[in-house]
Amino acid sequence: MRAVVCHEGELAVEDVADLTPGRGQVLLDVERCGICGSDLHARIHCDETADDVASLGYDGFMRSHQKVVMGHEFVGTVADYGPRTRRSWPVGTRVVALPVLRSAGAVHLTGLSEDAPGGYAEQVLVTASMAMRVPDGLGAEGAALTEPMAVALHAVRRGQVGAKDTAVVIGCGPIGLAVILMLKATGVRHVIASDFSAGRRALAEKCGADVVVDPATESPWMSFEESRYLTNPIALAEVGLDAMDKLRAVPLLPWAQVLRAAEKAGATPRGPVVFECVGVPGVIEQIVTGAPLLTRVVVVGVCMGEDSFRPSMAINKEIDLRFAFAYDPSEFHQTLQWIASGKVDVAPLVTGTVGLDGVATAFTALGDPEQHAKILVDPSSGAVAP
Repeated sequence: MRAVVCHEGELAVEDVADLTPGRGQVLLDVERCGICGSDLHARIHCDETADDVASLGYDGFMRSHQKVVMGHEFVGTVADYGPRTRRSWPVGTRVVALPVLRSAGAVHLTGLSEDAPGGYAEQVLVTASMAMRVPDGLGAEGAALTEPMAVALHAVRRGQVGAKDTAVVIGCGPIGLAVILMLKATGVRHVIASDFSAGRRALAEKCGADVVVDPATESPWMSFEESRYLTNPIALAEVGLDAMDKLRAVPLLPWAQVLRAAEKAGATPRGPVVFECVGVPGVIEQIVTGAPLLTRVVVVGVCMGEDSFRPSMAINKEIDLRFAFAYDPSEFHQTLQWIASGKVDVAPLVTGTVGLDGVATAFTALGDPEQHAKILVDPSSGAVAP
């Protein structure tokens, strides 16, 4: 079959061995596969990531010297089943699947491992138990966005964002836009989006951002200076002193219990929730420095290199720093249903489509934030430019 192979940082279309499904596997004819920002990073920086995950016990992540078929945001139709595998759907049924595959005696990340070829190809193998039928009426383009949108849903859940909280999205590339969509889908009323690119700011508005900021001319933190969120550590101490003055003025009041009850009820000071969706060194430090006190920071952007920030600044502000990686099957399923029902409109994210021969060109095009957000690969297409 034809596939796009990554080797030593270069992408080329090659004829590779046809795939044969094993036990517990389903073979799909790929309809669409999205190009992910992590693919752009992995193409160049896969060895650094491979070293990191190898230290955690997984040595199957792609290396630059290997020939790897990338692509993990795919949708396809059932072509065949492996032996002793339940035939859950007829051949031709459209399905999506979590990109994890039992292969070569281990579990591998589809499209990011030599042992689990991805969706920049005519066919792809998926784990049967991780496959889900695409609801009727949802086309291939929308279904292909299930995987990146599930990443966004997981990130939003990691942030524990309430409807009345303010959410700040730093970086409006594909994952930032997906986070905005999921914030609005989960009922968050006030979303601030920040990006240097005018094109991406326009897409952020289409995705539902309530305030869009160009950080070159306006700080995303300016609106917090006179808000209910605290920006001065001494102000937090003043809040505590005022509360204790009032509580201790009431004789026999179990003030300590009242404080704990107020904390459980969400009545104590808290900060906004910030989503770092850029993934380049220095952004976490900028957020820690600029954000209000008690902010929860969810890191979604994939920074492949080393980074640093000042812990003393984070400590003085009591910043909560969290990292989001992927999603669980229920989040993936929920995302698919929301896209199918129209609750989440992913159409603004798709800005181009190419065939296999256009993947290398698409990678280059995605380097210009003014032109593209999400480019899809259609193996049946002859398009060489998005």
